[in-house]
Amino acid sequence: MKRTLDRTLTSFIAALRNADVRVSPAETLDAMGALELVGYRDRAFLKDSLALVLPKTAAETETFDATFDQFFAFEDPQPKADAQGAQGEGDDAGDGQGEGRGEGEGGGGKGQGGGKRSKFAAFQDAEEEEELGPGEMASPRSTLGRLLMDASVVELTVRMAEAAREAKLEEIRVFTQKGLYTRKIMDAMGLAELTREILDLRASAGVRERRLGQELGKRRDALRERVRDYVEQQFLLHADVTGRRLREELLQKVKLSNVEQRNFRLIGEIVMRMAKKLVALHSRRRKVFKRGQLNVPRTLRHNMSYDGSLFDLHWKSVKVDRPKVFAICDVSGSVASYARFMLMFLYSLEEVMPKVRAFAFSSDLAEVTELFERNRLEDAIAKTLRDYSGGSTDYGQAFADFRKRCMDDVDNRTTIVILGDARNNYGDPRTDILKEMYDRAKRVLWLNPEPRSTWHTGDAEMRKYTAYVHQALECNSLSHLNRVVGGLLRAAT
Repeated sequence: MKRTLDRTLTSFIAALRNADVRVSPAETLDAMGALELVGYRDRAFLKDSLALVLPKTAAETETFDATFDQFFAFEDPQPKADAQGAQGEGDDAGDGQGEGRGEGEGGGGKGQGGGKRSKFAAFQDAEEEEELGPGEMASPRSTLGRLLMDASVVELTVRMAEAAREAKLEEIRVFTQKGLYTRKIMDAMGLAELTREILDLRASAGVRERRLGQELGKRRDALRERVRDYVEQQFLLHADVTGRRLREELLQKVKLSNVEQRNFRLIGEIVMRMAKKLVALHSRRRKVFKRGQLNVPRTLRHNMSYDGSLFDLHWKSVKVDRPKVFAICDVSGSVASYARFMLMFLYSLEEVMPKVRAFAFSSDLAEVTELFERNRLEDAIAKTLRDYSGGSTDYGQAFADFRKRCMDDVDNRTTIVILGDARNNYGDPRTDILKEMYDRAKRVLWLNPEPRSTWHTGDAEMRKYTAYVHQALECNSLSHLNRVVGGLLRAAT
């Protein structure tokens, strides 16, 4: 029994992880300890106990509550009529109780046509069942038949969960697989044996046996509907989030210019999550001063008062000089979609790179740093694209404006990131200004959303600009952007 409880808990934790609730192995052990103390008898008590050890944030708590309610939403797998009603009220229960669900609790076959019925059940009901009336029934022989007739909710629910594990229901990916997994679970529960028994009972000469065959057929059909519901719930629990993850993985690789408007919100969530991971990674890099390589001179100097006894150890630490970042984004035409997520990504890294100044241009350059400080991120991006995306692209004019506005602020701690396709409409590229930026800054990175094969075609000036940047990279997807900004932070630390 303990093994079954452990499997149930691990399945629940897998569902939590699938819903982006981080659960460590240590927390899993804590949850198992809590389960041993409280058990499954009191559902509310179990939920409160697991909530103490599994979710860690308000958002995770909300997800935990929804996942728990869905995972442990066990319904009575029996027909609605109780055992006594099934035996004594067969003729009177047929008017409508089976409607909508097709469970057929009543005794008459004609009154069940309004509900959902499987093809298999419809085939077996092709012949109108004889009216046997209430009375005694024989005892079922099959294991599943005994479970159905005993009205054992707990045992039947546990058996359904075990059969779902045998059928690997957690691997369901698309909704059209619902019928396949329903059949697999029913087979694992013993459908074949039960069906043979029903056929034998209906062909029997004894009234008691035929009456049992009718009742088992009704309860089997009701169980099939319950299994379908269970499969649907598990699909929503497992595959819905998995499908979202698959979509997220695709969106990280696809060109941002091909992202549809309906996916912008999901892309935004991915950007924020990627930025938080980088923040966590590089924030930890600053906390190495209590471990690592021993600073021998400093340790000896600070322990002279102890006659040379080494009481206080001092470690070598690297001073992290956070970079000043100037982001210059071309927001004209098709490049605007890339600039949207570039600005979003940089501003999500405020904890690691607090000195970010953003500029947008299509021809004249404008600083939009204060615009982002005063407005919500989404509103600031929308206003930037609306106000500065018009006009003919002119990189030479944008560089001239940058030199006039803030070239004096560029020093050896500055990283300049330029996002654009370098298509200058055959105007003056002003490579002299870019060379000045290259000489004064620590790094100049150029992120071009176009494939490298097109960098030197048409009015593109990348051949000239590449000579005056430290790195020129193709960057047209979130995975590219994540790699570029991660490299920027690694170089800073």
